[in-house]
Amino acid sequence: MNLNEKIIADITAAMKAKDAERLSTLRMVKANLMNRKIEKGSDLSDEEVQKALQSLVKQRRDSIEQYEKAGRTELAEKEALEISHIEEYLPQAATPEEIAQAVTEAVAETGATSLKDMGSIMKAAQAKLTGKTVDGRALSEAIKARLSS
Repeated sequence: MNLNEKIIADITAAMKAKDAERLSTLRMVKANLMNRKIEKGSDLSDEEVQKALQSLVKQRRDSIEQYEKAGRTELAEKEALEISHIEEYLPQAATPEEIAQAVTEAVAETGATSLKDMGSIMKAAQAKLTGKTVDGRALSEAIKARLSS
């Protein structure tokens, strides 16, 4: 069963369980995947589905940040709940320690010394964290911290 089929099966399970929040999130995910499938003109691979899900998580994190700035905690909580439902279909997130280790190895590999080399370090660090979900902002901050020390 591929990722897309699993999401559809879980929609049915959420309907039967009368889990309205999960059902709403999964329907939104399914609609996003259908739109991407139409744009592509063929079925999505599991890798493409994961990229779409990561994009949805990133959008929700940005929304949470905006809602918290505006003092709308109830909306931020709703977005956080949606993230938790979406992340069930993504690989395990990289821990801060794993990110720091990958950044250290990437800096050593590339011989980077300044922020000008950030792109090459990002690329090398992401390659080391393949198979894990990596928050780009956390990776960027870890690189900046490493290069400034």
